[in-house]
Amino acid sequence: MLQAVMTNPGKIEFREIAKPTPAKDEVLIQMKRIGVCGSDIHVYHGLHPYTSYPVVQGHEVAGVVAETGAAVTGFAPGDKVVFMPQVTCGVCYPCRHGMYHICDSLKVMGFQTNGAAQEFFAVNAANVLKLPESMSLDQAALIEPISVAVHCLSRAGSTEGQKVLVLGGGTIGNLVAQVAQASGAAAVILTDVSAYKLDKARECGIQNVVNPNEEDLAQAILKYFGPDKADLIMECVGVQPTITQAISNARKGSTIVVVGVFGKKPLVDLGLVQDRELSLVGTLMYQKKDYLRAIEL
Repeated sequence: MLQAVMTNPGKIEFREIAKPTPAKDEVLIQMKRIGVCGSDIHVYHGLHPYTSYPVVQGHEVAGVVAETGAAVTGFAPGDKVVFMPQVTCGVCYPCRHGMYHICDSLKVMGFQTNGAAQEFFAVNAANVLKLPESMSLDQAALIEPISVAVHCLSRAGSTEGQKVLVLGGGTIGNLVAQVAQASGAAAVILTDVSAYKLDKARECGIQNVVNPNEEDLAQAILKYFGPDKADLIMECVGVQPTITQAISNARKGSTIVVVGVFGKKPLVDLGLVQDRELSLVGTLMYQKKDYLRAIEL
């Protein structure tokens, strides 16, 4: 079978390798769809700080079961599936306390260990989730990034009835806004400086969009949310201007979730965080319950 190997930044080779045989606790998946995310692009350009070469990419995936190991139950050939690309140790403090997604030795397929950019891929059955037959494979390939959105919103508790400000209209920001709306948010604003991304947000049903280069963000918040402003701010870019916007526009007692990955260390006004009693919360990846919610959505 063929496998796509990134041997160096910007260089991908297709190699002929043996088809994997699933271990007793594994599912062999025939890969049908593989998405490309921002982190994959960073790897391609040699800018990902935690990836070495050669590496096989592929973590936003969808496929069908080809074969199951002897000890695997609940899956049959032909089932549509996705899998969680986390490899965890199971013994560190986070793993022992149900926080395996932030395992001390966390590896992610496609980055610190090989991903699924090949015709067949064997995965531990515990990481595999079955999909409804009605779901298309194109939709299924989006389950991984939707799970990111589900998890980061859960870090602030329930979204129902909340006014949510999403800073950044890239794929994750767009999905965060959509998941917030689908989860009962009272109102959602999405911001970006790209007219293209704002147009895409509108196409996805996000009506309250703001370009902060063209419209005063503080006034837009009052227009769409009223004097009580945002209950929850989702920073989905990972750059200095947006974390500054988040803190400076946060209502007293509100929550900011830091979703974006910062390439450069930002300056953060902790005086405002303290004085306004803001909750500044981090988020990373997802758990199985987030995948299940993403499939449900």
